[in-house]
Amino acid sequence: MSTGALTPTTYINHHLSFFAKPLGEGTFWTLHVDSLLTAVLLGVVGFGFLWWVVRGATSGVPSKLQAFVELSVEFVDDQAKGIFHGDRHKFVAPLALTVFVWVLLMNAMDFLPVDIMAWVYEHVLGLSNWHSVPTADINTTFALSISVWLLMIFFSIKVKGLGGWIHELFCTPFGSNPLLWIFNLMFNLVEYVSKPLSHSLRLYGNMYAGEIIFLLLGMWAATGLVGTIFGALLGAGWAIFHILIVVLQAFIFMMLTIVYISMAHESH
Repeated sequence: MSTGALTPTTYINHHLSFFAKPLGEGTFWTLHVDSLLTAVLLGVVGFGFLWWVVRGATSGVPSKLQAFVELSVEFVDDQAKGIFHGDRHKFVAPLALTVFVWVLLMNAMDFLPVDIMAWVYEHVLGLSNWHSVPTADINTTFALSISVWLLMIFFSIKVKGLGGWIHELFCTPFGSNPLLWIFNLMFNLVEYVSKPLSHSLRLYGNMYAGEIIFLLLGMWAATGLVGTIFGALLGAGWAIFHILIVVLQAFIFMMLTIVYISMAHESH
């Protein structure tokens, strides 16, 4: 895509547009095909790689790939062990590993050269407005956070029983006096609503902002020789710094997942 005749606004809008398919009348029920297919493909590739390494694991001296996977699994398991005090190996640790690897891979799509990938999508695959970073799509991050939120409610009911969960909603944190029920419920509803919001918006905001900075630097690099030099230098510096953001946001999303599931197992 030529950038010479474009303004920063049109350039950014072009690259941040989604390959959307309406599912019905209006625009509310719209499927972002690019985010969905990219996320599924990354999940298959990422966990297929883990399965392939584990399948060939040996008890002797591990290969470099086996050592890398073992260190990754041990790292995630240690995080789960420090927060969740039940039998984490049944569900929590595998869930944490799934979330960390999947979100990390989706975040890492931000390192692909924007204009090169746009050219490949449009001229090789025949796809226009294909968005490569699923976690820069609010629909993806909300889907992930709502899935964790539903798991949190499921385990709350499973551990405490439906009656115990309802009792907790109406009787904590201020007490079981009937006059306080409405205040307890309002307080707990705010907490329940804020969890998926903060969980999803933190990841989305960081990845979306990172994409915009990459696009602005790319636009600057297309303005001439000076812009190309400074754009390339700043782009390289931002890419190095963005590695920290990509990994850190995946780590934070994983840790909050463990915390929320752990809180569901606690009684107040």
